[in-house]
Amino acid sequence: MATETSNTIRVWGDETFGEVKDLAALVARARLELDELEEAMRAGDIAEAGREAADVVILLHRLVALAGLDLDDQVDAKMAINRARSWKAAGDGTGGHV
Repeated sequence: MATETSNTIRVWGDETFGEVKDLAALVARARLELDELEEAMRAGDIAEAGREAADVVILLHRLVALAGLDLDDQVDAKMAINRARSWKAAGDGTGGHV
């Protein structure tokens, strides 16, 4: 099986759903998928949560590809920034930079 990239996902999305006229529409759709992910997690349905998480990532790949970027490259660049920051843990597995 071929490895997907932001560009292959963009091409599939364009062929399947048509041209995106407003990138914010993809953000709105990603929010809906995040809600479905949260529902699956709260229900303890790990398999469904995995599929919903994939839906979110697929939408993000398409979004950044339409902006001329690659999501994997963006994640690598952002993680370099994150690793250089100082962080404060919230005590629940999350936190924020200080």
